[in-house]
Amino acid sequence: MKHLQQKYALSEQGAKDLFKGILYSVLAYISLMLPVALLACVLNALLAPLLGDGEQGVNVFLYTVLGIVILAVIFLMHYKQYTITYMGTYEESERRRITLAEKLRTMPLRFFQEHDLTDLTNTIMGDCSGFEHAFSHTVPQFWGSIISTAIVCIALLVYDWRMGLALLWVAPAAFAIVLLSRKLQGKMGQKHINAKLALADGIQECLETVQDIKACNLEEDYLKKLDEKMDSAEKAQISSEMVSASLVTTGQMFLRLGLATVIVVGNQLMLNGQTTLFSYILFLIAASRLYDPLSGAMANMAELFAVDLQVNRLKAIQNYKEEEKQKEYQTNGYDITFEHVRFAYEPGKPVLRDVSFTAKQGQVTALVGPSGGGKSTVANLAAGFYDVDGGKITLGGTDITPIDSVAMMKDFSVVFQNVVLFNNTVMENIRVGRKNATDEEVIEAAKAARCHEFIMKLPEGYQTVIGENGSTLSGGECQRLSIARVLLKDAPVILMDEATASLDVDNETEIQKAISRLVKGKTVLVIAHRMRTVENADQIIVLDGGVVAENGNHDELMKKNGLYARLVKLQTESAQWKLAAK
Repeated sequence: MKHLQQKYALSEQGAKDLFKGILYSVLAYISLMLPVALLACVLNALLAPLLGDGEQGVNVFLYTVLGIVILAVIFLMHYKQYTITYMGTYEESERRRITLAEKLRTMPLRFFQEHDLTDLTNTIMGDCSGFEHAFSHTVPQFWGSIISTAIVCIALLVYDWRMGLALLWVAPAAFAIVLLSRKLQGKMGQKHINAKLALADGIQECLETVQDIKACNLEEDYLKKLDEKMDSAEKAQISSEMVSASLVTTGQMFLRLGLATVIVVGNQLMLNGQTTLFSYILFLIAASRLYDPLSGAMANMAELFAVDLQVNRLKAIQNYKEEEKQKEYQTNGYDITFEHVRFAYEPGKPVLRDVSFTAKQGQVTALVGPSGGGKSTVANLAAGFYDVDGGKITLGGTDITPIDSVAMMKDFSVVFQNVVLFNNTVMENIRVGRKNATDEEVIEAAKAARCHEFIMKLPEGYQTVIGENGSTLSGGECQRLSIARVLLKDAPVILMDEATASLDVDNETEIQKAISRLVKGKTVLVIAHRMRTVENADQIIVLDGGVVAENGNHDELMKKNGLYARLVKLQTESAQWKLAAK
């Protein structure tokens, strides 16, 4: 059981179900040899008078009853094998998908930075589908045919080792042809997977950027490149299938030489009086049946090589080291303090070099600075999405490094610049902020975020399904819904990444008023690119090149006439820009 779990990345129940599937596959294949024994007995009885062994004759009633019993056994074994294998496979597939989803849910953000999202999607969908097919059509049948054939072969060798060797000598050679080509098949299989991933990336990019492609009149050029990726994926699949098919077919053809050696050796032994006609007939019939499961096993073996690639991709996610952090923690208030924090997404490329400041509870702390200065990184680190490389971050005096980021989210509300909405109703999209909120509480939060008016104009009001990522809404409306979530959650710490960037001036002013009323007593960390947004902030942290260049309120920073003052001046000048008349 442990071996099956480790080899195929199965759950304990999945390993048990696979073991049962293999067991009943063995019994099903062995049951198919029972008609061979019965046929040999019938032929022996028919030929006995011709060979001078008496007038034995055929007991038609006895053989008919035996035939019916054998058919019943074959039906029962195949029925059990089918139901156990398929039901066990699809139940394990369900467990696998849930396990992968739960694993991904607890992954640190660094994992998603290291892995391509298309690759992860293909693993969860494509590789799991391949897993289903392999474990319902291939793995139990492969091991069932191998084990059952081994049992039958041992019995035949015990019965007559000379005829047994004549029958079986081809099997090791045939399997060696397939086994020795495993490296080549694995290489071709990996090439096929890479081509499929490149195609999936291209399709996803095309769908996400179709508006820009059309706007730039690049449809023909882009679709030409996409066609090339499709052709590459098709050629890689054909090459992979051709290599496997040619080697498997060669091995299967070699197997058939065994029938010729049985005939030659059997004739020789018969002429020398070293075997009986019954034995000869038995091995001839066995040769006609025994090679079929072996041929199937070789075909399954080629598919197993491809399954290994899929299983290894699944293992890469399952075996990724989880963060073992505290689920429970205590804080003395909700001040956020950065103490000489250093951080880099990639080794040797620091984003934060030495950042120190305190965002106090009951105050609004704004993060401003040139692009690439580390503003969003500071917010991500404050929420525990990443671990610092050096220094320390505390929440209410408690170091957040040992704390589980998911557990810590109960104290955080986050509004990102890129809003994520679900293909669900408006009511449920806002209720994401607090799942047990009543409809009345959701509506109150919507009113506070200035959403209620446009929601009531929708076809079904709060029960309107808004499409994936709010495709039926404007950017400003989507942003207001995300702010309603924050207001509904009512967490003690609020992180906002340019939360009002998609709003017009009127709505921005209204929402800022709503936020001002509801952030009282909370720790608020705001990332802003427009300087006028943070003029009233209690504290402004100016980040530049991964360090705190300046710190203070608006008036203090303007008096310093430093980087902050220069940014304000530049934005004031840009705000006065207008199209020049001819």
